[in-house]
Amino acid sequence: MKRLLLFAMVCASMSFVSAQKKFDKVSKVTSSEIRWWGYKVVKTEETSHSGTVKLKSGKFNFDHTVLVDGEFIIDMRSMMAGDVSDEDQIKLTNDLKSSNFFEVKKFPIAKFHLTKIIPLANSEYNSTVYGDLTLKGVRKTISFPANVYVTQFTTSIESAKFSLNRRDFKVFYQSSLKDYFIKNEMDIQFKVTTEMLDNENRAPKKKK
Repeated sequence: MKRLLLFAMVCASMSFVSAQKKFDKVSKVTSSEIRWWGYKVVKTEETSHSGTVKLKSGKFNFDHTVLVDGEFIIDMRSMMAGDVSDEDQIKLTNDLKSSNFFEVKKFPIAKFHLTKIIPLANSEYNSTVYGDLTLKGVRKTISFPANVYVTQFTTSIESAKFSLNRRDFKVFYQSSLKDYFIKNEMDIQFKVTTEMLDNENRAPKKKK
């Protein structure tokens, strides 16, 4: 029994080491921009709102020169309405952060795990990006068009404006009457660029 237990521990250790060595290069996001749009049922400029949210951290993992996946953490507490000013901006931003919508105290971060990139031909965007988005504790697989460029270990992604159904992620107004006037569709657009890391200390690699 002791030998069996020892064998299991050795196998587990080997698996852990293998997992640690899976990605021999990491490319860290050093520049990012995320924009959002929300709409009333009657979709006009006067009934639409837009703003920003910040990326807390992001990275792409490489196996040799092959991009394997990406991991991104979004700081939901940084969400801001950008199309209104003064008191209206504060009121709308606080409403979005409240339990009426994104509940940022309970869910301070959202996550996106990029799982694959499929090249596109004869399109405005050169790729389709696939991944798992976790928002308010709900994980959904999503996809969207984007221009993706990978050179050695440097990566840049600029997405098209794509839509998410807010109800898929339990983002809806506490008042059912008010929620009726808000479109389920919310739009997102982002761009990120990276810098390769020195894997020994995970610090940005110095350029020669």
